[in-house]
Amino acid sequence: MNRLAHETSPYLLQHAENPVDWWPWSAEAFEEARKSGKPVLLSVGYSSCHWCHVMAHESFEDQATADFLNEHFVNIKVDREERPDVDAVYMEAVQAATGQGGWPMTVFLTPDAEPFYFGTYFPPAPRHGSPSFRQVLEGVRSAWSDRRDEVAEVAGKIVRDLAGREISYGDAQVPGEEELAQALLGLTREYDPQRGGFGGAPKFPPSMVIEFLLRHHARTGAEGALQMAVDTCERMARGGIYDQLGGGFARYSVDREWVVPHFEKMLYDNALLCRAYAHLWRSTGSELARRVALETADFMVRELRTGEGGFASALDADSDDGTGRHVEGAYYVWTPQQLTDVLGEEDAQLAAHYFGVTEEGTFEHGQSVLQLPQHDGLFDAGKIASIRERLLDERSERPAPGRDDKVVAAWNGLAIAALAETGAYFDRPDLVEAAVGAADLLVRLHLDEQARLARTSKDGRAGANAGVLEDYADVAEGFLALASVTGEGVWLEFAGFLLDHVLARFVDAESGSLYDTAADAEQLIRRPQDPTDNATPSGWTAAAGALLSYAAHTGAEPHRAAAERALGVVKALGPRVPRFIGWGLAVAEALLDGPREVAIVGPALDDPATKTLHRTALLGSAPGAVVAVGPPESDEFPLLADRPLQQGQPAAYVCRNFTCDAPTTDPEWLRNALTS
Repeated sequence: MNRLAHETSPYLLQHAENPVDWWPWSAEAFEEARKSGKPVLLSVGYSSCHWCHVMAHESFEDQATADFLNEHFVNIKVDREERPDVDAVYMEAVQAATGQGGWPMTVFLTPDAEPFYFGTYFPPAPRHGSPSFRQVLEGVRSAWSDRRDEVAEVAGKIVRDLAGREISYGDAQVPGEEELAQALLGLTREYDPQRGGFGGAPKFPPSMVIEFLLRHHARTGAEGALQMAVDTCERMARGGIYDQLGGGFARYSVDREWVVPHFEKMLYDNALLCRAYAHLWRSTGSELARRVALETADFMVRELRTGEGGFASALDADSDDGTGRHVEGAYYVWTPQQLTDVLGEEDAQLAAHYFGVTEEGTFEHGQSVLQLPQHDGLFDAGKIASIRERLLDERSERPAPGRDDKVVAAWNGLAIAALAETGAYFDRPDLVEAAVGAADLLVRLHLDEQARLARTSKDGRAGANAGVLEDYADVAEGFLALASVTGEGVWLEFAGFLLDHVLARFVDAESGSLYDTAADAEQLIRRPQDPTDNATPSGWTAAAGALLSYAAHTGAEPHRAAAERALGVVKALGPRVPRFIGWGLAVAEALLDGPREVAIVGPALDDPATKTLHRTALLGSAPGAVVAVGPPESDEFPLLADRPLQQGQPAAYVCRNFTCDAPTTDPEWLRNALTS
C-alpha cells in the first residue's frame, strides 16, 4: 500500500500511484524497518526537479523494480522543500562521502536512520561508469544480508563524523571594514568581467551578493562594487535565464553566458531577484532594472499566486511539447518557423533579430531561447511591444509547465518583502496588496496561538511539518518590510513574535550559534546547522538581518546582541567564501552603517506631505535603514515616540548609533541624509 495519497506535498502526491510501497518520513516507517529487519531506502527530491521525474519514470514506475524495493526495503519518500532539515542532514553525509550532491538524493539507512550508502540519480541501466539502480539495490541488499556488522560499523562512523561538524562562530567578533574589503576583493577575483556573474558554468543568479555590492557601494562609494552589480544584472536580464516574454527568472544558466537556462522557475529566486533589481533601480535609476523588477513582480502575482493569497513554490522545467512527451523548456523555446507562423514573414524576421532566434538554435533541435541582445534604440518600441504581446498570447496556448502549489513560509516571506518594496517604489498599490494578502495567509494559516510557524500549506490546509529557522527569519523579514511600507505596526508586532522564537528555540545560549531546527523539534541523527547562503539566505544570516532590523525599530538590546553574535560567522567566512555568504555580508553592511532609523510623523498616512517624506525615506539607499511612519505619539512604532510635528508640518527624524539629526520637513534634505 502506498501511503502518500493524503499528503499535502505535490511532490509526494506525484508518487502516490507508484507501485513502490512508499512511506512518508515518519516514526512509523522506521518502526516498520525495525520490525521487518529491512534497511531503509530514502529518496529525496522536489516537484520541479527534472531528474527526479526521470528517475521516477525509469525506476519507481517500473513494476519489477518496485517489487524488488517492496520485498527488500522500507521505502521513504521526502519532499526536500517540506523537510529541509531531513534533506540537509543526509545531503551533508552524501557530500562528505562523495564530494558532490544533488537531487534526486538516494540514501540507504539502517532502521535507526543512520546512513551507510549514498548516491543521487541512478540510471535504469549501467551508464558512463555508473551502476544501474537495480545493481545498487542488489548490492545494498547483499551487504545488508551478509555483512550486517560491517554496515553498522560504517553507519556508526558516518554519524560520529557528522556529529563532529558542529559550528561555533557565535563568539567571533562582528565583521569590520577589513573583512568586508577582503570579501569584495575575493568577489572581484571570481567575477566574470566579460559575462557578468561569478565563476563558471553552471551559473546561478547571485541575488544576495548583488545586495551586498549595492549596500557596500552605498556605504563606501566603491564604484567597482556597483559596476559588478550593474553589469551582472544587465547580462542576466538580457540573457535566456530571464523570460523575455512573461518576465521572471529560471533557476540557473547551464552556460557561462546566461543563454540556456534550467527552465524551472522558483518563487525564491524571483522574490530575491525582484528585490535586487528594485534596489538596483533605487541606486542607479536604471530603466532596465525598473522594467525587470516590475515584470518579475507581475510574473509572481500572475503565475504563482494561489487562490488563498499565498505564493506557490515553483513552475516545472518540463512541459508537453505537443506530442505527449514531457520535454524540458518546451514551453519557452522558439524556431524561426514558429515565429513566422505567429507573426508573418516580416515581423518574424524582426523578432528573430530582436530576440536572437536563429536557424541553428541556441538550445536543442534548432530551437532558441529568447534573449535580448544589445540593440536598444534600433527598433520601434511600439512594434516590439506588439510582437511580444502576440508571442505571449500564442505561448499561453501551449501546454503549461506544472505548478507546485504548496506555500512555503520562508519563500513567501521573501516574496512579501519584494512585492511590498517594489510596489512602494513604483507606485503600484496592487503589488503591496498582494504582499499583504500573502502575509494575511501566513498569519491565518501558518501561525498557531503560540506564534509557531508551520513550514508549508496547500489548498488552505496547513502541513504537519514545523517551521525551520529560515521560515521564522524570512517571514519576519517580510513582515518588517511590510510594516515600513504600509505604516501598519501589527506587522512589526508579528515579526517580534517570530524573532522571540528564534532567540528562545534556535540560538545556542552559550555560543550564540544558530541551528536550523528548534531545540524542541524532531531529533534527527544530527541537528542541522548551515550558516552559508545557497539559493536563499541561510536561516543563520536571515535571522541576523531580521534581528538587526527589529532591534533598530524597537531598541531591543537582546535582539541586537543576538544579531551581532550571529554575524561572527561573516567575520570568519566572508573573506574566504564571499559568494556563499552574500546575505550575511549585506547584513554586516547594515550593521556598520547603524543601521539608520527613520521616523516619519504626519497627521495621516494619506497626507500628501507625509507620503512624500515616507516615499523619500523608503528610497534612501542607506544599508538596512528601517522606516516607521504614522501620527505623532503613535503606539504602533516605538520610533515614533516623542517625535512631534514641526510647526504643524510632517517631519522626518533620522538617527544612527544613538545620535539623531535635527528633524526636517524637507524631502531633499532627507534624501541627502539617507545617501551619504
